Amino acid sequence: MKNPISSDKYKAVLFDLDGVLTSTEKTHSECWKKMFDDLLEKHAIANKLDFIPFDIEDDYLKYVDGKPRYKGVEDFLCSRDIDIPEGTPDSPPDELSICGLGNRKNQLFNEKIKNSSVDVYSSSIKLVKHLKKNNFKLAVVSSSKNCKIVLDAAGIEDFFEVRVDGVVAEKLGLKGKPQPDTYIEASKKLDVKVGEAVVIEDAISGVQAGKNGDFGLVIGIARKNNIDDLKANGADIVVNDLEEIQL
Repeated sequence: MKNPISSDKYKAVLFDLDGVLTSTEKTHSECWKKMFDDLLEKHAIANKLDFIPFDIEDDYLKYVDGKPRYKGVEDFLCSRDIDIPEGTPDSPPDELSICGLGNRKNQLFNEKIKNSSVDVYSSSIKLVKHLKKNNFKLAVVSSSKNCKIVLDAAGIEDFFEVRVDGVVAEKLGLKGKPQPDTYIEASKKLDVKVGEAVVIEDAISGVQAGKNGDFGLVIGIARKNNIDDLKANGADIVVNDLEEIQL
């Protein structure tokens, strides 16, 4: 595919992190599954129901992928008609609340990251280096509050001028994906108009954010065999991997 990121049209490229730059989306999904399955099994026993485990191929993509952590918990529990207190961001990871469950998932993720390396998608980093060399402004836009930890572990933080993640979003009161707030904030920090910026995402909520923000170009990466879903939700172009873009 001919490179659609033309310097005649665009000045900045905004990258999601998990599933776009790094392969940590697998670690995230595994941690979500463990946390939710523990809850679902206890809920089934207490209410004399069949235990239906969390499905990474379905539940994760529909309710969790790309969203802020607590929103992902809330949306999945709603799909199973499970009603629990909201809690607070300071809720302990063993508390039965939306925030407590979200913090438990975060605890599991941090434990895994400490005990393993963070792999990057070489094709993505090749594109990042190409864009940097050609004077594009670059940002990472992630719902994760672990974004800086992952960037540091992967050794790629210095490529990006701006980072808008879950920590920044909470501090500024920005709505998470699929709302475009975090991408718009990144554009402001880079001093470019949204029409001059490209969004690169692998999550449905992410391409929705790019579309909702009227960004100049939204590129979807179909790492989950979801080409049609990404196109239907806002991606202008969908690739299986960024290596398909000729540099």
